[in-house]
Amino acid sequence: MVVTKHIVPTLDDVARAAGVSRSTASRAINGGDRVSPEAQQAVDAAILRLGYAPNRAARSLVTRRTDSIALVVPEPDARILTDPFLAGVVRGVSEGLGGTDLQLVLLLARQGERPGHIARYLNSGHVDGVIIASHHKDDRLEPELRSGTLPGVFVGRPFDSAGLHYVDVDNAAGARVATQRLVDRGCHRIAALTGPQDMTAALDRHEGWRRTLTRAGLPTDAVATGDFTVEGGAAAMERILAEHPDIDGVFAASDLMAAGALQVLRAHGKNVPDDVAIVGFDALGAERTTPRLTTVLQPVVEMVAAATSTLLDMLAGEDVHPEPRIFVPRLVEGDSA
Repeated sequence: MVVTKHIVPTLDDVARAAGVSRSTASRAINGGDRVSPEAQQAVDAAILRLGYAPNRAARSLVTRRTDSIALVVPEPDARILTDPFLAGVVRGVSEGLGGTDLQLVLLLARQGERPGHIARYLNSGHVDGVIIASHHKDDRLEPELRSGTLPGVFVGRPFDSAGLHYVDVDNAAGARVATQRLVDRGCHRIAALTGPQDMTAALDRHEGWRRTLTRAGLPTDAVATGDFTVEGGAAAMERILAEHPDIDGVFAASDLMAAGALQVLRAHGKNVPDDVAIVGFDALGAERTTPRLTTVLQPVVEMVAAATSTLLDMLAGEDVHPEPRIFVPRLVEGDSA
């Protein structure tokens, strides 16, 4: 039996078939300049005819590109599976890279990981760019990205946004819309279930709630901090009921926390919305709660699409001004308020 050995075409083979030098063929393949349209066309035709596939490792030595971008989500991996916002971010970035040759590298927080580990990885040349979502103040991602040369975009306002690219929803405005709905309903003892205080989204939503109540002449002492999870919302709701049993309205800083609060209110015999009205934030899965949650829309699909598009423009060498893209929230009607 005769075994036919498949010969993999090389860069030299492409150069010979195209009738150009090896260096010209390399520049044409790797997107370099100083290649005439005729030479580029000849190299492209030779690649198709020979079935040549560039060696990614060798190509990266020439272009200094890895053809990959990182999506950083500094949260435990279990959150990716249970949090619809984070799942939407992953799906949105992956879809945004469709039609490109870029690979997506997902970086999650690991238990016991030293602060700054992800930041050091990013600045070690492993990826060409980065999108960061759900970041916390102590992640050290902001100073690393600002001081380095890696193109990056945040989904969510950085604590110090100077010189950084980001997209976000107007969290304070969204909280005002949610809280005003409770005020207009006639609630006079409105609690807040806030998110982690090391995240700008949580701080902005808390501030929007506080300002709305202050303007309405209502107290702002009924506050409990959670972590944007169902369990965190349930625990925060328990604390509120223990300390402020007279509440008749709740603003939950995420729909997952609102879902946890609904469970607790039901367990305590509270009817929603007759005894206690509640408004969430995100509009991701709100229709699956009982009663159907009144909430504020965070347009995650549009936000992630804008972040991915911005990063692709930066990688293409375009001069992208770090002007934030802020999306306007709106109330989504439900039955809980």
